[in-house]
Amino acid sequence: MIKIADAFKNGKAFIPFVTCGDPDLETTARLVHAAAENGADLIELGIPFSDPTAEGPVIQAANERALKAGTTTDSVFDLVRALRRDITIPMVFMTYANVVFSYGTERFLENCVDVGIQGLILPDIPFEEKAEFDPACRAHGLELVSLIAPTSERRIGQIAREASGFVYCVSSLGVTGVRSEITTDIGAMVRRVRQESDIPCAVGFGISTPEQAKSMAAQADGVIVGSAIMKLVAKYGRDAVPYVADYVKSMKDAIR
Repeated sequence: MIKIADAFKNGKAFIPFVTCGDPDLETTARLVHAAAENGADLIELGIPFSDPTAEGPVIQAANERALKAGTTTDSVFDLVRALRRDITIPMVFMTYANVVFSYGTERFLENCVDVGIQGLILPDIPFEEKAEFDPACRAHGLELVSLIAPTSERRIGQIAREASGFVYCVSSLGVTGVRSEITTDIGAMVRRVRQESDIPCAVGFGISTPEQAKSMAAQADGVIVGSAIMKLVAKYGRDAVPYVADYVKSMKDAIR
């Protein structure tokens, strides 16, 4: 049985994010295969949403294109079911509470298990409100991934003690997007988590270059990249697959 923990068993994990349905679901399937073949250890699949509050302009635009292309939550479930015929690494959904609520939480979680999803990331659910989802996720054997940010200082210990899957360390204040430099003391965040738990810590928001990935991986257990990948998709559309494959390989090589 595939578990999120499997992603962290072979050294530092590289975790790419793709918005499902941008530019279409067939391309998404090819992107996921390319990522898995070029070193991705876990893949975050974004279910498109009309108001993705944690996202910067790149992933917002990807969401808009995916929705315009007719991507639905049901079609994303069908995509994952097809991917699971030969993708054996963990996959998690990154989406928003409204997507889950409007679909029906119980039905959504049941479908996650049915198609082979290991966990959920809901960036708009603060730690204090995770009780709306966490018990239901646990009942289905799904892991609700907790986020910690540079502003979480006092709550990091509590979040770490209750976290499952991995802890998503947000490297920068604000929304997702490529940044020229990352100034947050990620090492201090990870050390604080370590005081409470041995759960893996992966860093996301703003990482785009192999140099940044190497620097972040030296301080944490994994690196998450989304905007830099979706920028390639925005630029090359259906022809983006080889570019994303090369990019994933370069990032994984940098953190080995």
